[in-house]
Amino acid sequence: MEITFRTKKLQRSCSVAKEAVKAYGQLRARKLMQRLMELRAADYLSDIPSAPPPRCHELTGNLAGKLSVDLDHPWRLIFRPAHDPVPVRESGGLDWSQVTAIEITDIMDPH
Repeated sequence: MEITFRTKKLQRSCSVAKEAVKAYGQLRARKLMQRLMELRAADYLSDIPSAPPPRCHELTGNLAGKLSVDLDHPWRLIFRPAHDPVPVRESGGLDWSQVTAIEITDIMDPH
């Protein structure tokens, strides 16, 4: 899967292990690198399990249209499909089997 980042700062903290540890701590940085590896290795978003770990799921409320995967509880890696237009199923909702590119938007506790 193709991965882009919302900001250069976010890209650096997700690409350089030392920067990730500095920004997020040892445990979260390790989980972050693991999740990014899993996402890069996937051909489609549907290849990422919705069961823990990594528990990929769509978000609701003010984060509607975005998805997340678990890091260390309650922190999540937040991303959105990087397609224009976003692929949707005939019945509505995101078509995970067509998503081949994502944009990482945040690392946060969405609760």
